[in-house]
Amino acid sequence: MGKKRYQPEQIIGYLREAEILLAKGSTISQVCWKIGITEQTYYRWRRDYGSLSVDQAKRLKEMEKENVRLKQLVADLSLDKAILKEVAEGKY
Repeated sequence: MGKKRYQPEQIIGYLREAEILLAKGSTISQVCWKIGITEQTYYRWRRDYGSLSVDQAKRLKEMEKENVRLKQLVADLSLDKAILKEVAEGKY
């Protein structure tokens, strides 16, 4: 059985729903069961997305993708630099 992936917008919606249920007196276990997630997932979501709005979550995901792309570019350029340095020193 594969993992179910949630979009940040969905996660924020579930967290808001959980806040409402908790305010009405439900326990964390009951809230997690209603949403269909584990308590560990709830606490991880709350840590990562608890204070974000939907717009901020979208921007965060965009920045994470850009960060991955930039890291790849730096790695490629560092490799090119190392190769050129070896060639210039005559180790080739």
